[in-house]
Amino acid sequence: MSAGDATRPAGDLRLAWRFALREMRGGLKGFYIFLACITLGVASIAAVNSVSQMMTQGIAQEGRAILGGDIRFGLGQRLATPDEEEWMRGQGAVARSATMRSMARLADGSDQTLSEIKAVDGAYPLYGAVLTEPAEPLPSLLEARDGRFGAVAPSEFYGRLGLDVGDIVLVGDSEIELRGVLAREPDILSDGFVFAPRLMLSLEGLAATGLVQPGSLVENIYKIRLSEGRDGATASEEAGERFPDAGWSIRTSERAAPALQRNIERFSQFLTLVGLTALIVGGVGVANAVNAYLDAKRPVIATFKSLGGGGRFVVSIYLLQIMTLAGVGIVLGLVLGALAPFATAGFLESVIPVSADASIYPGALALAALFGALTALAFALLPLGRTRDVAATALFRTGGTGEKGRIRWTYLGASLGLALVIAALAIFIAEDRRIAWTFLLATAAAFVILRVVAFVIQKLAARAPRVSSTPLRLAIGNIHRPGALTASVVLSLGLGLTLLVALTSIDANLRSEIGTNIASRAPNFFFVDIQGAELEAFRGEVGRLAPRGELQSVPMLRGRITALNGTDVRELEVPPEGAWVLRGDRGLTYADEVPANSTLTSGEWWPQGYDGEPLVSFAAQEAGELGLSIGDTVTVNVLGRTITARIANLRSVEWESLSINFVMVFSPNTFAGAPHAWLATLEMPDATFEEERAVLSGVSNAFPAVTSVRVGEALDAVNDLIAQLALAIRAAAAVALVASVLVLSGALAAGNRGRVHDAVVLKTLGATRGTLIRAYATEYGLLGAATALFAVGAGALSAWFVIARIMQLPFSLDWTVALATLVLSLVLTVGFGLVGTWRVLGQKAAPVLREL
Repeated sequence: MSAGDATRPAGDLRLAWRFALREMRGGLKGFYIFLACITLGVASIAAVNSVSQMMTQGIAQEGRAILGGDIRFGLGQRLATPDEEEWMRGQGAVARSATMRSMARLADGSDQTLSEIKAVDGAYPLYGAVLTEPAEPLPSLLEARDGRFGAVAPSEFYGRLGLDVGDIVLVGDSEIELRGVLAREPDILSDGFVFAPRLMLSLEGLAATGLVQPGSLVENIYKIRLSEGRDGATASEEAGERFPDAGWSIRTSERAAPALQRNIERFSQFLTLVGLTALIVGGVGVANAVNAYLDAKRPVIATFKSLGGGGRFVVSIYLLQIMTLAGVGIVLGLVLGALAPFATAGFLESVIPVSADASIYPGALALAALFGALTALAFALLPLGRTRDVAATALFRTGGTGEKGRIRWTYLGASLGLALVIAALAIFIAEDRRIAWTFLLATAAAFVILRVVAFVIQKLAARAPRVSSTPLRLAIGNIHRPGALTASVVLSLGLGLTLLVALTSIDANLRSEIGTNIASRAPNFFFVDIQGAELEAFRGEVGRLAPRGELQSVPMLRGRITALNGTDVRELEVPPEGAWVLRGDRGLTYADEVPANSTLTSGEWWPQGYDGEPLVSFAAQEAGELGLSIGDTVTVNVLGRTITARIANLRSVEWESLSINFVMVFSPNTFAGAPHAWLATLEMPDATFEEERAVLSGVSNAFPAVTSVRVGEALDAVNDLIAQLALAIRAAAAVALVASVLVLSGALAAGNRGRVHDAVVLKTLGATRGTLIRAYATEYGLLGAATALFAVGAGALSAWFVIARIMQLPFSLDWTVALATLVLSLVLTVGFGLVGTWRVLGQKAAPVLREL
């Protein structure tokens, strides 16, 4: 190659590439931590998004089977009118079902369990297949035989009551024969959260039970297999135009299980952000590895510069090497991420009844690769930029122990620009951009704060009084000396431990609040579907069964908010925290006085006997989230009737008490003449399990149509759900912690070269190996303890913000979490530090002294 070629940019690049390849022949020594950090972060992002895409595609592909039709119409507490049903049957084949909760009792009345009843007609299912044991046609299993209708139920139902196929259960006023085990219900996901075991029977069987009374909380569902040439979107639009006051919920097969899909998307977003955090933490490891690598290459870099190689040429050589090795780490991460769907498909199918057809998802892999490349480049530019302008004489003279070059603004700006690109990309792909913004800002703030913490630790060490103990004096000096490991250790370990403390504290507080605090304040029972004609008899029976109990009852209807201030809710942009109020049917009530567990915050309550325009009291927090204030109007559809009410006042509601609370409480004249049932709660202070069981059995036998919910069982179910989510979140946090550990080990390894010189000089001056080990152990212990204290404080503050400000629940710090964090931090820092130091202390003095 001619000199002219070497001076051209293309020639420089080719020559730099040749030198880069030649240097890499020496192996990957010093880059194993670098590869591990990149691989772990890329694998996390690729795996999470690949599994998420597998599940969402599975739901989309099986949308018709999951929904049970091409389009679904849900009606609360009423049947479709003749005109509505005629129109639906004109669209295609129709299958009608009804769902409600009720008690199923043993024939002798000795035991009972809550069940999710689903009554179906002969056309069910329109798509998919119901699997039962024995494998008989569903209509045959549910038909009437010898005066009894049949039913099928999952094995959990049989286990709760100790029953077998062929046994009899009492449902309402009817005896039902259990004729099979329900192994698969194709459309169960479209029904939302199933609180209790399913009990499937025919519509005729449900009618025979007498459970469906005026005001009963029953949802009638009409599913349609559209005729050829029809599509769900057109049918949905036509239904809305033709029956604007129907008040039904309409769902097409494209959004067969919206709640599940939302949860998958949100959880995927959260885990992607955690994976990105792990990747960014790994970026610190990248910077440490590059620093250590360039430090070891100082003689080579000095030689390049002495022979006329410019700073840009030297940077090109090592940037090519680093990005090539980053490419290796990215490929390894992509391989692991691509395998994740195949590894998890079987497990996910057993948890969620959706076909999980594992495949390779290029979009998810490309996103992970892009994050990995941008992160590697952003963190590699900083040490490369510092090396670019260091003179050859300085490189020879310092021997890697002190002098650091300044970073050009070009490199610093490029690194910051790449960081902004990473943040913008994370926000762009996020389902909830507010959460993404918060997460990224918190991560950036954590980096800045951790740098400040490291700076404060060094300053405190520098100003510490002189001590007589030689190991302690050496340890304090090592913390604040030039080239100290303080910043690297605090930064690498602090973020992972902070995330772990925050997530563990949130989990502990939720468990404590639900399992202890809420349980102690919550009523013992909820009773649903109490008919008005039976209310006084019900009160009397409960008074007999629980003489020390306190019974509260309110009227209850179900309705859907259809408009706010005259604007259709489907046209409104509502923040995620308030969207739940507009999603699906809401419980509604009316009252002459302010309900218990509520406090009027603004406006005035209507007077007794008010008979003017319909008024409503709205929960204050939810009103603020929806942008509502006093004087605004809310339109609800109840039993097919549209009612518009003006907001008269706002209330603060104690939701955590689990007492009878409603977002909306209407003036009594609003629902005059509307059929409805009653909802009641029963508080039994210090009641034993046997006393609660006696009440449950007595009410179920005396009032078969009343649904009794034992709050303790409901809270147990919620705790189980939180435990499952906590397991997944802890696994995600563990990824970030593993990245922190990798970075920590890399940071300690990077400092070993300087430690070799220090150890040799100290040993030459008379220091023993024991003295040095105690000094290094003390140094690492002090750094670990300081980092743990910060992690506990920052993690607890983050958890407090989530629990107290967002969830509005009481917060308390679990000191076992703090102690565990301190121990973990000390074990990691001292353990990894001494492992590396032991090798350093074994170095011979002569070779090292010759290099000084």
